[in-house]
Amino acid sequence: MADKIYPIAHAKIGTQDGFRLPRAFSKDYPHLVNASGYIEVLSDNTFLVRLDTEETENTDETESLMLSLFLDFLMKDAIKNPSKLIPYTQEMSDEIDDLLADVELDS
Repeated sequence: MADKIYPIAHAKIGTQDGFRLPRAFSKDYPHLVNASGYIEVLSDNTFLVRLDTEETENTDETESLMLSLFLDFLMKDAIKNPSKLIPYTQEMSDEIDDLLADVELDS
């Protein structure tokens, strides 16, 4: 379900502005219906919504935060500098495979 796209519409909520989500979103993600969080503006027409859920609280917060900050940095940089993006090639993949060939991971 993570690849679904839901339309949103402006909604006046008391004296506040908000966004109205379609009922399909609530049906597909009932655990997010009452969640709260925050919005991070990435560009003039792109923002990221982060919700605080019980599921998030159960993860290792430090690791999760660091990964999130790193991925946010990469996303912002890609949006600001799309001309700097280069395609990931098979040659790059082979080089990384060679570098990691003898690396053992703890499980």
